[in-house]
Amino acid sequence: MADKLLRIRAVKLQPANPFTWASGWKSPIYCDNRKTLSYPAIRNFIKLELARIIVEKYADVEAIAGVATGAIAQGALIADLLGLPFVYIRSEPKDHGLENLIEGELKPGSKVVIVEDLVSTGGSSLKAVMALRNFGCKVIGMVAIFTHGFPVAEQAFKKAKVTLTTLSNYNAVIEEALNTDYISESEVAVLQEWRKDPAHWDPDA
Repeated sequence: MADKLLRIRAVKLQPANPFTWASGWKSPIYCDNRKTLSYPAIRNFIKLELARIIVEKYADVEAIAGVATGAIAQGALIADLLGLPFVYIRSEPKDHGLENLIEGELKPGSKVVIVEDLVSTGGSSLKAVMALRNFGCKVIGMVAIFTHGFPVAEQAFKKAKVTLTTLSNYNAVIEEALNTDYISESEVAVLQEWRKDPAHWDPDA
């Protein structure tokens, strides 16, 4: 998965010219998994692999929920493959109409697996968990394409008692990028230093 993400530049690494995230953080990595939807072979690979994980780990799943907006498409593809109901969870309730947070038809008490595209701090992912739990559903697990593996996210998932399984992660991408000469050994140190404290990382230090 790391190789595929790097090949289509869904993951970009720029230790010497960092990106600025929406949060204001400076970052040597940028991940846009929406790009995978434009490549049929990779899109299909992700669908099959995430579906396989769900079947193997959560055989009693009754519904699939995608987190808006990045995981709506993959979640729907997986639900279709598994023959399961699909809903998606908004980051905020609609400001008109029914003011739904959960879009679609879902029975309270359903055992749900959440599909995410990317897990960073875990904030939006766990908001989706709370939305489903507040609706009366049981979240039995979460699957995602990629995680940065931040300690803050790992602690938050542990506290929320949610198991996260991903197809790839930060370490795997760094290793693959090094093996393919995308980055140098010296840049690996920068990338590892950033992940220790991304909120306060200073690329000019």
